Order: sequence, then structure tokens, then C-alpha cells
Amino acid sequence: MDQDEFLADCRVRAVTDLFVHTWDPVVMAALASGPLRRRDLRLTIGGIRDKVLTDALHRLLANGLIDRRAHAEAPPRVEYALSDLGRSLFDGPIQALGQWALEHGDRLLDAQERSAMTRS
Repeated sequence: MDQDEFLADCRVRAVTDLFVHTWDPVVMAALASGPLRRRDLRLTIGGIRDKVLTDALHRLLANGLIDRRAHAEAPPRVEYALSDLGRSLFDGPIQALGQWALEHGDRLLDAQERSAMTRS
């Protein structure tokens, strides 16, 4: 990778910004098994506030990572699903990060705890 690829307006920054919002990868993981309605997303995820879910859905839609499909029914039904772009992000980097967390998460948390204890 060229050093210029790490400038402030680079693609790498744009992609790493996707992980700034803690709930975005969680919402994507919930959608990995297939389309879900909003209330089913909240039940699947658990612990996510309504506004936080709304914000995450808006960000993911704006980044082209999920699709929103409104069905012409009464009452209206809306489903969210991973887009092709979102599927590629989930199946690649997000799953790799999840695997890394399973393998190394305890060591990371231990290091953080040790650091917090030495600062107190």
C-alpha cells in the first residue's frame, strides 16, 4: 500500500469509519442470515435503543451496505437486508474481526484491565 492511500480523504479512512459506530456491525450481523423487519432487528439484537437502531439503519443505507424494501401492503411492511456490498464487508473483514475477537479478546480485555489498574 502506498503512503498516499492513508491520507485524510482516502478509501482506507472511509472504510475504517464504518467501524466507528459500535452498533453498525452488530446490525449487519443480525441481517447476515436474511432480511428482517425493524422490530425483529431490535428483538434479534437486544439492548439497542430505538433511536440508535434508526441512526444505524440510516448510516448503513447511506453507505450502500443494506437495502430497504417496502412492501405495498396494509399495514405497510418494511424489511432490511444486506446489500451485495454489505455482504462482502460482512463475509470478509467483519467475520475476520469477529474471529480475531474470539481468539484474542480475552488477552485484549486483560491488557485493558491491567492498564486501568496501573492508572488508578
